[in-house]
Amino acid sequence: MSDGTAGGGPQSGETSARMTMAELARRAGTTVPTVSKVLNGRSDVSVTTRERVMRLVDETGYRRRTRKDSARSHETGGLVDLVISKVAGSWANLVLSGAERAAADDGLDVVVTVARPDQDAGADWAARLLARRSRGAAIALLTPSRSQLQLLSAAGIPLVLLDPSADSAAGVPSIGTTDWAGGYAAASHLVGLGHRELAVIAGAGDFRYSRARVDGFRAGLEQAGIRLSDRRIGAAAWDRESATAVAERLLAPSNRPTAVFACSDDMALGVYEAAARHGLKVPSDVSVVGFDDLPESSWITPSLTTVRQPIEEMAAAAMRKLLRMRSGMSAGSAREELSTELVVRGSTATAG
Repeated sequence: MSDGTAGGGPQSGETSARMTMAELARRAGTTVPTVSKVLNGRSDVSVTTRERVMRLVDETGYRRRTRKDSARSHETGGLVDLVISKVAGSWANLVLSGAERAAADDGLDVVVTVARPDQDAGADWAARLLARRSRGAAIALLTPSRSQLQLLSAAGIPLVLLDPSADSAAGVPSIGTTDWAGGYAAASHLVGLGHRELAVIAGAGDFRYSRARVDGFRAGLEQAGIRLSDRRIGAAAWDRESATAVAERLLAPSNRPTAVFACSDDMALGVYEAAARHGLKVPSDVSVVGFDDLPESSWITPSLTTVRQPIEEMAAAAMRKLLRMRSGMSAGSAREELSTELVVRGSTATAG
């Protein structure tokens, strides 16, 4: 196969509308059935062939024409896909509830696919959507890779992202929340209570929503003339256990803050545990603010002051946007953000 066949981009004046599967196969030096297998997520294709076909899909902008025949409508018309990173925990339960409610309003049932990071390219969530000929999916709390986006776009499968973790999927419709404003509200609340020595537990990894929450919190402190020291910023793996270890360091006597903002409720619970290990009481010794407003935030003692993000409503909005796209309507704004709200409970008090 010549270089021009294998990797050349579209010729002058060529558009994706003119690109056929047969021409894609010719350029890739393979057969139409093999290209079809790649675009349908089949695993019985070599890695090199798959990569060659997907490179050409990207270069040519190929997009498979959507079939609207009655057989396809009968096969998938009553189902809609939700892809989620995990199904355990309150956050996932709220997402499932919101997505199912919106789908049910449209007379549809939800098919849940769990994205598992250890699956190979032939069995990952994108391949499974292709294999069952999905007509569109809401993707919760994960960001598709470039190759996954190429594959699903080529297959004509619309996507809506719910709280994507990165900016790499720019242009894909998404639903989020006002994370920056939530962080700012947390800072303003603590500053209003007289706190000047503050700490933050961010989420580990380069997550867009974690950056926004910390940036908003920092901005709220700067507005009050307070500088947040880097030594008072810790990062935990979005769970109680790792946050406990980080909070134990932040609450050490040598540099103890009077208040801690955690970028999730789960991590805020870790602050409670670390405070107890240091013999500190919440909120008389240390005030704590979380982010999410999961149900358990009101069950603990003292109940947690937190920034509410409307998780169930966000999932419903993502599903409604997807259903509009699936029916051929415009997605509307590429990015929509629902408002956060500070919920004041018993874990914050006036600085001593």
